[in-house]
Amino acid sequence: MSPDSHPEREASLLSHYERIIEISRQLNSTYDHVALLQQIVAAAAELVNCEAASILLIDPTTGELRFEIATNMNPNEAQHIIIPMEGSIAGWIARHGEPRVIQDTTREPGHFQEIDQLIDFHTTNLLGVPMSTHVKVIGVLEVVNKRDRQRFNDIDINTLTTLASQAAVAIENARLFRQSDFIAEMVHELRTPLRALRASTGILLHNTVDDSQRDEMLLTMQAETDRLLRLTTDFLELAQLESGRVRLQTEALNLQQCVHDSVEVVAAQAQEKNLSILIDVEPITIKADAAKFKQMMLNLLTNAIKYNRPYGEIRITGVSTRSDSGSAAQISVSDTGPGMSRAHVSQIFQKFFRVEATAGDNTGTGLGLAITKHIVEAHGGEIWVESEPGSGTTFHVILPAVVTD
Repeated sequence: MSPDSHPEREASLLSHYERIIEISRQLNSTYDHVALLQQIVAAAAELVNCEAASILLIDPTTGELRFEIATNMNPNEAQHIIIPMEGSIAGWIARHGEPRVIQDTTREPGHFQEIDQLIDFHTTNLLGVPMSTHVKVIGVLEVVNKRDRQRFNDIDINTLTTLASQAAVAIENARLFRQSDFIAEMVHELRTPLRALRASTGILLHNTVDDSQRDEMLLTMQAETDRLLRLTTDFLELAQLESGRVRLQTEALNLQQCVHDSVEVVAAQAQEKNLSILIDVEPITIKADAAKFKQMMLNLLTNAIKYNRPYGEIRITGVSTRSDSGSAAQISVSDTGPGMSRAHVSQIFQKFFRVEATAGDNTGTGLGLAITKHIVEAHGGEIWVESEPGSGTTFHVILPAVVTD
């Protein structure tokens, strides 16, 4: 009996392909970018029985090969790593569209050792396969360190190749779904200010209004134009975040200083509504992108101002905590507004969602909290909200922190 017809080998292959079919069904029903990538690397590590798995995608704009996700890296570490197309194993796989097996990385000059040094990980062996659609290679799926010091075999190569093909199609489908869904939402939201502008210009062109009415209509047109500008800016921001193309420039930041800087920006708005802002933040050093952190804080603070009661209060707290990836900081922003029902809480981070009782009283794009959620998740953090009718609302954010002695 030849090795290729061994019953155990055939049973193993059948088991692997049955599992791939099951995973493929899951992938094809997932359109969230981050959740999809998480499913793929988890499946790769499981099927090939290895210590870690990662996905590197080719940036459609720059052509660079970048880490998108890895089971042994937090998102902050992965986002900063660009793998050279020339002189690296992953680059070779992406350029040639063929699998590559390295059974001993110490003897392979193309192994990009900077990654191991960055995350304090030792790669002993590696298997990488191209992620290909029917027209192009979009990235590379890699697994490292076969468990029990085993060597990668033909079953592993075939299994990972099949999974990578299914994953590539799922990623492209998710991209197309997000684009079409986002465009439909964008067109719908743009219609309202455009209709207002069209109606106003139509009346002005017929010259049937007096000077005071004309001035009032010009102010309305200016307000709708400003709204269009905010909408298009937020649309672009959210599209970039959802596509995973935003690259964070993380650094060690003084949380107290960052919070105070953000409060200064909104202080005048709060004063107009006679709101007091209370700050109780511990001396914590966080790992974050300064501009994105400020954007996140301003979104939460302006939300707390909009939906607060006159002479109300905004309380900001920051405490040390722990997350699955290590030291972290929990930042909370509370208001004394009307609060929300459980149904509204469950929808608060959806695009364009606004609480019915207050939506008519506040202008905005309805994208601020959706953008905030993406910013937090891009940092490897989490965000949630607590609220009850009549009891105000509190947003909680967990972000990575720097361990200090």
